[in-house]
Amino acid sequence: MPRAPALLWLLLPGLAALEPISVGIAIGAASALTGYLSYPSFYCSYVECCPGDGHRLNATALRAQLDARLFGQHLAKEVVLKAVAGFSRNSSPKKPLALSLHGWGGTGKNLLSQIIAEHLHPAGLRSKFVHLFLATLHFPHQHQVKLYQEQLQKWIQGNVSACPHSVFIFDEMDKLHPGLIDAIKPFLDYYEQVNGVSYRKAIFIFLSNAGANLINKVALDFWRNGKQREEIQLKDLEPVLSLGVFNNKNSGLWHSSLIDRNLIDYFVPFLPLEHKHVKMCIRAEMLSRGHAVNENVVEVVIDEMTFFPKEEKIYSDKGCKTVQAKLNFHWDTVMGDTKAEG
Repeated sequence: MPRAPALLWLLLPGLAALEPISVGIAIGAASALTGYLSYPSFYCSYVECCPGDGHRLNATALRAQLDARLFGQHLAKEVVLKAVAGFSRNSSPKKPLALSLHGWGGTGKNLLSQIIAEHLHPAGLRSKFVHLFLATLHFPHQHQVKLYQEQLQKWIQGNVSACPHSVFIFDEMDKLHPGLIDAIKPFLDYYEQVNGVSYRKAIFIFLSNAGANLINKVALDFWRNGKQREEIQLKDLEPVLSLGVFNNKNSGLWHSSLIDRNLIDYFVPFLPLEHKHVKMCIRAEMLSRGHAVNENVVEVVIDEMTFFPKEEKIYSDKGCKTVQAKLNFHWDTVMGDTKAEG
């Protein structure tokens, strides 16, 4: 429990000059104040605290956020919601939760990991209990893989020791040097403790573009066969996805013991986005800037986007990744034209 013993020391110099009764009153007041400040709910309203074991994720609020901010990803939303909510409800998990998110850029992998972080720790990615690793930034050099492995182990051990409910997000897994991620294998396994630390309540999230072509092919096959994308189920993608990533030298999980030992709980596919989904992204971005939705702007921005396959042009090849930049470019022009017409 947090304490504030420094308050007593601040009062001690003045206590010597007081009468015995006054000293007793002063010590009692200081003790009461110290106890009040050390009360968890008060202390944690000013300083970020690690959630206690009794804390539970608000699954209803998480679902509402996913529905409002993540578009075209029925599979990812359903799988992640059930996985994270179920893990949060389990007071005694046998291992940490490990999710591997796969799909093209701009389909929502980063957004989903951000939403999860926000619902586990209110400060989200700014929380001292949420840790984001970028392959090209934190692990750039092939010849230093062993050093990175040692540093990664120490970093994870130290942070889980400080907060068992820590969240670790590894982005750009497809750019990670093969073998590096195997350093965390002991932390994801079914051990009660590793060097005196339990990792069972931590969450590990891996983000990768690897396997995107496999996902896109399945989505396109469904479309060509006249099926709705919402008919795609996890069983249609997860087996081929885990095998494809395991055998892909550019996946960061190439021949990884994390896959070989079945330590990744879910391989979560992110489907390519259609025109309607990109339009949803454009509208959501407008609203996030405090503007009303302007359909003229939506049409101008969507016309700037490119789609594949070459003949059908169904899916955005960049997802929603360039929406912000294109909205910045066209906003003043289109809004100016709209005002002139009015």
